[in-house]
Amino acid sequence: MDIHSIISTLSDKGFTVSTAESCTGGMIASSIVDVPGASDCFNEGYVTYSNEAKMKNLGVKESTLIAHGAVSYETALEMAKGVKKKAKSTFGLSSTGIAGPGGGSPKKPVGLVYIGCAFGEDDCVVKELHLKGDRTTVRTLATQEAIKLLSECLKNR
Repeated sequence: MDIHSIISTLSDKGFTVSTAESCTGGMIASSIVDVPGASDCFNEGYVTYSNEAKMKNLGVKESTLIAHGAVSYETALEMAKGVKKKAKSTFGLSSTGIAGPGGGSPKKPVGLVYIGCAFGEDDCVVKELHLKGDRTTVRTLATQEAIKLLSECLKNR
């Protein structure tokens, strides 16, 4: 489903979406609001680049960040659930990762990105991505994958 179809379906069903972004820096929200009619379904978006912002705005637990790091399945999960709850949205989308060129490590290389989509009472799907390319390419691909994940979650509602 392309972004126009996603926006149309969200609007038709009275569903809403909010975003919590780290590595994509607002690109997911931007790709949604680029579509006419997005105001019918887009609630709000947060760019929570720092750990402090993730905790303050999304309710990510400090213990999660200490145990797993900002770039982790667990953090993407808490970000998606946190933005869904805070914005009172039907769907919460999250992204956290290492876009590069620096910041990677053997355990967490450049291109490692986690995207999450929270929906329902307590449902959340998180995907681990291993993306290739420069910083812009990694961020663009992560944004595309997050929109694709929203489409997949929307089909189940």
